[in-house]
Amino acid sequence: MSLPHQNVDEPPSDSSTEAGVEREHKQENEMSHDPVDLQDVERDTTEAETDIHPRKDLPTWKWIFTIIALGLGAMLYGLDTTIAADVQASVYEDLGDLENLPWIGIGFSMASVAVILFVGKSFSQFDVKWVSNSSVFVFEVGSAICGSAQSSNALVVGRVIAGMGGAGIALNYFSIFGTDKEAPLLNALIGVCWGIGAILGPVIGGAFSVSSASWRWAFYINLPLAALVSPIYFFVFPSHNPNPSKSVLQKLALLDWVGGILNIGIWVIFMVLLVMSGSRYAWDSAFSIALWIVWGVILIAFTLQQRLSLFTELRIYPVHFLRSRTLVLLYITTGCAAAANAVTLYYIPLFFQFTRNDTALDAAVRLLPFICTFIFFILLAGALLPVVPYYPPWYIVGSCLILAGGACMFTIDATSTNARVYGYEILIAAGSGLTFQNAYAIAAAKVPKEEKNSVIGFINVAQMGSTAIALSIGGSLYENVGFTFLKESLGQFGLPDPAIRSALAGVDSPLLTTASGQIKELAVDAVTRTISTLFAMLIAAGALGLVCASLMRWEKLKLERVAGG
Repeated sequence: MSLPHQNVDEPPSDSSTEAGVEREHKQENEMSHDPVDLQDVERDTTEAETDIHPRKDLPTWKWIFTIIALGLGAMLYGLDTTIAADVQASVYEDLGDLENLPWIGIGFSMASVAVILFVGKSFSQFDVKWVSNSSVFVFEVGSAICGSAQSSNALVVGRVIAGMGGAGIALNYFSIFGTDKEAPLLNALIGVCWGIGAILGPVIGGAFSVSSASWRWAFYINLPLAALVSPIYFFVFPSHNPNPSKSVLQKLALLDWVGGILNIGIWVIFMVLLVMSGSRYAWDSAFSIALWIVWGVILIAFTLQQRLSLFTELRIYPVHFLRSRTLVLLYITTGCAAAANAVTLYYIPLFFQFTRNDTALDAAVRLLPFICTFIFFILLAGALLPVVPYYPPWYIVGSCLILAGGACMFTIDATSTNARVYGYEILIAAGSGLTFQNAYAIAAAKVPKEEKNSVIGFINVAQMGSTAIALSIGGSLYENVGFTFLKESLGQFGLPDPAIRSALAGVDSPLLTTASGQIKELAVDAVTRTISTLFAMLIAAGALGLVCASLMRWEKLKLERVAGG
């Protein structure tokens, strides 16, 4: 079977170190039963590979329909990642419970990253077609629960279920049936689809929230869209069973259930701590301290369990990737781009709602400069990656643009012109577009064929994990810093704390709809100051990305096949 092959010119200065790491890792894998390692082993294994095209028996029309369906799946995944950004005020008006609002957005991405490694390992054991279809089914169940929710708690549960299903809508088909020369463009196309969904999320959510259909159709919309392409999922998607010699029960027994449960605990508790500490519970409260201790214990247990491969022969976390400087730096830079993208998508519409009195739809439409620029630069980076021999420049330029855009957004206030904000959006969109998706193709080029599913999961964690963390930190800062700023501005009026805090829910909150002009003006200024403060996160992301990009190897990455086709 023909496997794609990459030739990577290693710098002489790193060769001895890399060789030592490879020898150590080979020894580790002999003990842990993990697939063997990266570039040195890749060069050995490819010598024995044949030149059969990975789609030798797959008709072209089936492959085209598969790409289209995967693109739509990625778009729905992106849509649900951000669709809550512009429906929160309507949800609050309908269901109440201000403290649950952050979970409508965070719950989806939290659940995705909590299970994405476990789902990734499932792709290495079970037929890719049925893992994908099962994931879509779970995603749709979660969407149905969200649309029919009669309480904010039910809505959050639906978001979590949908996020777990979304974790299986991944790029694994491309690692199986795509060639390495195709990988950058295919990954870019899926990244564009995800980006279109993520950026249209606030637009579609805002449109439904102000229509007679209500915010519920922001979640119900997934059902007819999935039904539209379900024949492709069931009858066209190619099958690939990576482990046909084992039964279903044997495969289930191989999965790392202990690691999967511990990983879920790490992400869920961490998100709870970030969101609830300071707003619902004081940082130094017994609850917060106890939860930090529990989180630390689970993190230590997971680290030991994964390092020693306890209770499993197929650990979910690719520990050996941490020995590769390139993979670690790709992980961090991808995370920085995802964080910048998430914060911009969530808080730019909110800025316009408060300062321009926009409807949810109008505010979301103001993201169009971001949408067009982000899509263009994802495609540009993906198309040119096989052409430009070095990849660090993409990350250096992209990180600089994120840093510049974040610094500019940090200076905005309620009087900032639309053109000024649009310009800053474009800087952030260009920077995040250049660095958002290429890591999938680069990382896949750095590992042998049997590691491609694992490396896709590794980068997925960077993307979704950073999105979840950024939204959680952003939500915590918005709640805590926003309340502080509002208290400073409105304290003279003797308003109760719950009323002051409710202003953060949006311009339709009880306080802002009934307040005098002076109170509303002061509240808007305080919230705007809060939103601008959040963009300090982009300054940090851009600076960290720039440091990591500067540490990347200046190596030629040749994305091409040896032969075949």
